[in-house]
Amino acid sequence: MSFLNQRSNDALNINPPAGDHHLTTHGSDWLWAVTALYLLFLLVVVGHSYVARSGERIFHYLFTISLFVGTVAYFTMASDLGSTPINTSTGDAGTRQIFYARYINWFVGWTPIIIAVGLISGVSWATIIYNIALSWVWVASWLSGALVATHYKWGFFAFGTLAYFLLSASLLHVGSVTAKRLEISRSYLLLSSWLAFIWLLYAIAWGVDDGGNTISVTSGFIFFGILDLLTVPVVAFAVLFLSRKWDYRSLNLYFTQYGRVPQGGEFPEREKSVLQPSAAPAAAPVTPAAETV
Repeated sequence: MSFLNQRSNDALNINPPAGDHHLTTHGSDWLWAVTALYLLFLLVVVGHSYVARSGERIFHYLFTISLFVGTVAYFTMASDLGSTPINTSTGDAGTRQIFYARYINWFVGWTPIIIAVGLISGVSWATIIYNIALSWVWVASWLSGALVATHYKWGFFAFGTLAYFLLSASLLHVGSVTAKRLEISRSYLLLSSWLAFIWLLYAIAWGVDDGGNTISVTSGFIFFGILDLLTVPVVAFAVLFLSRKWDYRSLNLYFTQYGRVPQGGEFPEREKSVLQPSAAPAAAPVTPAAETV
């Protein structure tokens, strides 16, 4: 039974870490655990989509993308891939391993989350696109700052944090107005407040990890890994749980071949095709009257 005591994680041997300050084997073990959790949540959401009622799978589709992207990203980082060495912020402590795969995960994986929250609130598509763009500016700014070795990185941090505050203000204020009209304020405020709070903790994590380089790479992954689990899987399961009591018709969340319309509602395209037939029916031939004897 001695083989049970042997370590099976040889990712760092196959893919040697880059930089003087880099991921450790214990950190890779933690990342594999997060990968497994993401994969488990992904399979549960996909499986549940097959038993969901017709027309009520929009959230399953969105969260499937977020969880799928997170699974791939954490698999990449657990394998010690998707990184590059950058000089530390002090400039005299060597190089530090920066994982750009982390930012790809946020850039892509947070987009379906923002779409889902926007659909729940009932805001316009323009507001949803605005919120998505803010999240992209946020993540791109922090990625740029993580790849900068000088103190100018804090400028990018400030830009990204400003985008976060604008996004949170949009979620908490604009979204709450329309959610109140749809009589779904309680569920929406719970979800949006949770996101705004967890995302605020990301600023602290970035400041001590990729920004200030005051904690180790492994410690940074533990911090961000917990936050990522509290963001995507927790929000996904919260929405699927809360949505059981929602009226999809009043929320206008039914998606059909005619667009975003209530199930059983009136579809202009269908009525038009019925009222305006492609061709008029041919006139019936006139039968001459029979001669009388």
